[in-house]
Amino acid sequence: MGEGSITVWCLLGKKAGDNTQVRALAEELGWGYQEKRIAARSWELLVHLGGGATLAGIDRSQSSELAAPWPDIVISAGRRNEPVARWIQQQSGGSARLVHIGRPWAPLSTWDLIVTTPQYFLPERANIVHNNLPLHRFTPEDFSRAEQFRPQFEHLPRPWVAVLMGGDSGRFVMTAEKGARLGELAQALASAAGGAVLATDSPRTPRAAGDAMQAQLQAPYLCHRWHGSGDNPYQGLLALADAFVVTGESMSMLGEAVDTGKPLYIFDVGDTASWWRLSHSYRYKPLTHRFAMRFGPQRMRRDIGNIQDALVDSGRAQWLLPTTIAAAAQGLQIRREQAPVAERGPVARADLQRAAQAVRQLVISQ
Repeated sequence: MGEGSITVWCLLGKKAGDNTQVRALAEELGWGYQEKRIAARSWELLVHLGGGATLAGIDRSQSSELAAPWPDIVISAGRRNEPVARWIQQQSGGSARLVHIGRPWAPLSTWDLIVTTPQYFLPERANIVHNNLPLHRFTPEDFSRAEQFRPQFEHLPRPWVAVLMGGDSGRFVMTAEKGARLGELAQALASAAGGAVLATDSPRTPRAAGDAMQAQLQAPYLCHRWHGSGDNPYQGLLALADAFVVTGESMSMLGEAVDTGKPLYIFDVGDTASWWRLSHSYRYKPLTHRFAMRFGPQRMRRDIGNIQDALVDSGRAQWLLPTTIAAAAQGLQIRREQAPVAERGPVARADLQRAAQAVRQLVISQ
């Protein structure tokens, strides 16, 4: 098969982090790709547990058309898109190669290639690529476009401390109390360094938690709320900020921030008290996550702490704690005076190239 004739479909869902990884891999391949947006129904989990190749769990009227000619490569991420990818392969007569990013629910042998990261505990197998961080790909053009956001920031004192706020994920629950603590610590860091906070939340951020975070910020600052108006300055923050405070449950935001080569401080979204003593632990998502981690098979488990610990142990990130504020602020001031050039993502770049090469091997092997 000639590379010029290869067609790639990217299955995109509701999670921005998953979509970022899917697009990054497709762009790195350099073959061009088609985006197929998949709108899952609220009860899609029931369909998924059946383990079949089906479109029964999606709203076809709200999803992209899925019709021949079928692709050579299908790239997916997330549970909701798994049955769709398998259905496409079935319709192609088995010729479409399936690439899944993360940790699939279907048997590992279902996939021609799986690109995974340490929190998923997947075994060493010929069809599994083990990367260090979630995939992403920012081109020089992306960062040139990010300059459009500079006028929103340039009146603020530096260093600019960007707060990238996630939300609920697995056992992590972003409460209003945690949001307030995040805002307090980030503001303390920015104030001690003589700078300003540039904050943005995400679609996963509960409104009460975002409100509590913003309430702790002191003027002058910039705070973009996802559910508000205006363009999301996320890429502008990645390109222009001097340091990052990232909530620790978000693999994608941690990976993108560390890739800038600038100081990264992780805010721990975990709970200090025993989980069974906390009312928010009995919400559906954290409770089912704990059940799955306790009783599910080893390959279905997940611990993002593996990525957090690796970043801290390697010196590429620090925990954001009240006791570390003074030293962190001093480091930012020194860094600001020396104006160092950040080294962009050698680890992330190597991960992306490794994954793309593995996909190319699928084509060569046909």
